[in-house]
Amino acid sequence: MFEGFETRDVPGEGATIFCRIKGSGEPLLLLHGYPQTGAMWAPIAERLAERFTVIVPDLRGYGRSSAPESSGGEGYSKRRMGADMVAVMRALGHERFHLAGHDRGARVAYRLAFDHPDRVRRLALLDILPTLEMWERIDASGMLSSYHWAFLAQPNPMPERLIASDPVFYLDHTLASWTKSKSTAPFASEALAEYRKSFSQPGGAHGPCEDYRAGATIDPADDAADREAGRRLACPTLILWGTDGTPAKNGDPLAIWRSWADEVEGQAIESGHFLVEEAPEETLAALERFFAKG
Repeated sequence: MFEGFETRDVPGEGATIFCRIKGSGEPLLLLHGYPQTGAMWAPIAERLAERFTVIVPDLRGYGRSSAPESSGGEGYSKRRMGADMVAVMRALGHERFHLAGHDRGARVAYRLAFDHPDRVRRLALLDILPTLEMWERIDASGMLSSYHWAFLAQPNPMPERLIASDPVFYLDHTLASWTKSKSTAPFASEALAEYRKSFSQPGGAHGPCEDYRAGATIDPADDAADREAGRRLACPTLILWGTDGTPAKNGDPLAIWRSWADEVEGQAIESGHFLVEEAPEETLAALERFFAKG
C-alpha cells in the first residue's frame, strides 16, 4: 500500500499524528472513519497524488497515531480532532486545503470546516449525515443497524473490555456488516491486517470508544449550537453516499445537507458504507471532478 508515500509523525493539538504524504499540487487531506485507519484510502490515494499533494493521517486514537487519555469523550470531540488536523496541515506548510472524510473522518471534516472556515477550500463528505440529524432521525430499526452508536458510548471500561476479549472478531464482523456484500472481501489484505493490528494493540479500543462518547454528547451539542446560531458551511461541499449505506435510509442526503451548507452537490454510489473500498473507481471519479474545480 501507498507506494512512494513518505511517512511522518506530525504534532497535532495534544496528539502525535501519523501521516502518509505524496504528490504535488494543491493539498488534499483525507480522513478515515471507524473502525479503520488511513489505509482505507489506499485504493485511490496514489491516483489522487498524481494531481494533488495528498496527506493521509490516522486520527488520534486510531492506527499509528497517539491515543491521549480521555474521559466522557472530552479528548475526542470532533472539534479537538479537527484542531489536530489544522495543526498537522500548518506544520506541513498548508494553511488552506481541500478536505475529504469518510464516516468519523467526515464528522471531523465538517466540524473543522465549521470551526475553521478560512482553512477549507472544498469539502467532500462520504456516507454520513450530520451527527445531530442522525440522533434526531434514529428509530428502532436504526438503533438495531447502528447499535454501535450507543454501545461504544457506554462508560469506560465496559465496551473497551468486551471488544478487547476478541478484537479481530469484533472488527471483522463490523466491517462485513456494513458492506453491500456482507463480507470482508472488499478490503485489501494489507489494509485488513492494519485495521486488525490497530484494534488489537493494548488500549486499541479506547480512542474509538471515546470518539463515540463524544459523538453522543459533545458533537451533537456543537451541531445544535451552529444550527441555532444560523451558521452554515460556506465552502463548496460534495456529498457521496452508498446505495446500501445508512444515510440512504434516513431521507434525501442532499436535501438534508442543504439545510447545513450553502453550496451542495453529490450522488449515490452503488456500494455499502465503504465507498472507497467497495467502489473505488466511481468514488475516485467523483472526487477528482469535484476537487479539480479548485
